[in-house]
Amino acid sequence: MSESTAMLRFGFWKNRTHNLDRMNLADLVRAFATYPSVHAYLGVAAVSFYFVWHWYESPLPLLAAIGLTILIYPLVWYVLHRWVLHSQFLYKSPLTAKVWKRIHFDHHQDPHNLVVLFGALYTTLPTIALVTMPIGYAVGGLAGAAMAFASGLLTTCFYEFCHCVQHLNTTPKNPFLKRIKQQHLWHHFHNEQGNYGITNFFWDKLGKTYYAKASAMPRSPTVHNIGYTAEMAERYPWVAQLSNDTRGDNNPRRFRSGSTNNPAE
Repeated sequence: MSESTAMLRFGFWKNRTHNLDRMNLADLVRAFATYPSVHAYLGVAAVSFYFVWHWYESPLPLLAAIGLTILIYPLVWYVLHRWVLHSQFLYKSPLTAKVWKRIHFDHHQDPHNLVVLFGALYTTLPTIALVTMPIGYAVGGLAGAAMAFASGLLTTCFYEFCHCVQHLNTTPKNPFLKRIKQQHLWHHFHNEQGNYGITNFFWDKLGKTYYAKASAMPRSPTVHNIGYTAEMAERYPWVAQLSNDTRGDNNPRRFRSGSTNNPAE
């Protein structure tokens, strides 16, 4: 049993793997509503709203904090996704290899596994706080900082839900969800060096990493190992050791090999 799975062996999540490619939207809503990380985000957001009320002085700075948080969120995600999660430096140290494996490598190994789709709270909560609270404080003091943090947490819930929908084995009827699903699946099954956004691809377009069709980019041999190849595993063995040389759900596909499957096309 993987560490991430062991954390969820209770309630609705007991003895379940929750593979999104075997779930419909109703299954997802139920799973999402009972997911511990979602409860944590909502709980911390509720506490933040209390402090907004406690420090409240004026509504305009709070509205500015909300607007700036929503505006900056896609940029922060793009930067982290492109230059941190898809970087080569995290797996090269035994101090960060385990974190990198959990927060992104496992997701590319097994893209439809809901347990590893969500970010780990020990990385997401501090990141959301560090990004949002200074912005909120700059425009609204302590109340603004609390409002920006709460806005970041709720935006994260929205992003996570959209991310889950992108991995469901159904085609959304909503045009927006249908479009972002297709673009995200290309990131997972065609070429991982593009389409880093989840709900917003503006920064991909600005950073020249956006592709609207699979034919616009060559198929990547590292789309499932995101650069952690056999050669890298020999030099930096910590992720391989933690993976037992296979992806986290014991699927026979080796973590070292690129996939030639591309269900998104």
